[in-house]
Amino acid sequence: MAAKLICILEGMKPTITMVMVQIAWGGINVLYKLAKNDGMSMKIMIAYRMIFATASMLPLAFFLERKSRPRLTGRIFFLGFMLGMFGGSLTQNLYVESLVLTSATFAAAMTNLTPALTFIMAIILRMERLAIRSDGGKAKVLGTILSVGGAMIFTFYKGIAINIWPTNIHLLHHHHAMAAASKHTQAKQALGAFLGVGSGVSIAIWMIIQAKLSKVYPPYSATALASVCASIQSVAYAMCTQGQKDWAAWKLGWDIRLLTVLYTGVIGSGLMAAVLAWVARVRGPLFVSSFCPLLLVIVAIAGSVMLDELLHLGSILGAVFITMGLYSVLWGKGEERMEAAQLPNALKGSKDSGLRDVTVQA
Repeated sequence: MAAKLICILEGMKPTITMVMVQIAWGGINVLYKLAKNDGMSMKIMIAYRMIFATASMLPLAFFLERKSRPRLTGRIFFLGFMLGMFGGSLTQNLYVESLVLTSATFAAAMTNLTPALTFIMAIILRMERLAIRSDGGKAKVLGTILSVGGAMIFTFYKGIAINIWPTNIHLLHHHHAMAAASKHTQAKQALGAFLGVGSGVSIAIWMIIQAKLSKVYPPYSATALASVCASIQSVAYAMCTQGQKDWAAWKLGWDIRLLTVLYTGVIGSGLMAAVLAWVARVRGPLFVSSFCPLLLVIVAIAGSVMLDELLHLGSILGAVFITMGLYSVLWGKGEERMEAAQLPNALKGSKDSGLRDVTVQA
């Protein structure tokens, strides 16, 4: 009984890990909004995030994978550079700009196109099987449709406002300038949605590259390499667009700005990225991306409680569909793993039967 329980817990390890990753990322969304409310430049914040990620991952990669790390080839460096771009500098800059133009919940909703995009890309690259005739394949397709449909309901249908838990927690202290800037026009909402979709596309590409690099390079070293590349890219972008105009904007103090870059860099882009590399290696990129809708639910709750963002009926309905889609994809992946595990036994039984037939005929 104990051995069976240990086996079950071992099989659930990737699922539990991904839930913890989404909770950690939910905290990033809250901190992003707080840092922006404090007047911090989003481009500089992303640059610092990548720098702190590099500082935290390089020692781990050096000491923990010094003996197991293969030689850095041109192909591995190219994959690391692309991983840093699509998983770091490009994705994060698109995402934070979307978050600023809309809200934390809206930005998270837009990234829920990631599972569908990853599923399509993984099929094209033959990293996933469509297998529409099997129960697992049908469940994955249905789950993807439900997740994307739920995200669309969440985004475009509001309905009545629902105030489930009135709290006195108001972390956003709006200044007059910020209050005026928060009155987003429809054009800004449309631009925010477009940037959010772009972020989702980048995340999908990142997960595909992550799965490829994790097969030839250990997770901490892959994350450290990507972080170094993302740091160079992000700092160059920030300096070209803003940093050289005001060097005082780069100054950090003992405040929410330092907490944001520390948390997002060390936890978000450092440890969580290494964990994702491990999960992508053992379960594939689709399994990783299927948990993205869970982030939307976490951010919606956190935004309602801490950032005074209103929940609407559409938010609740969208969250229900997203959760159903998540479980459908997970069930489909589980069915495929069971079929894959049973296939060698079936082939072995067929081979043994054939040997017995040959022996009898002899």
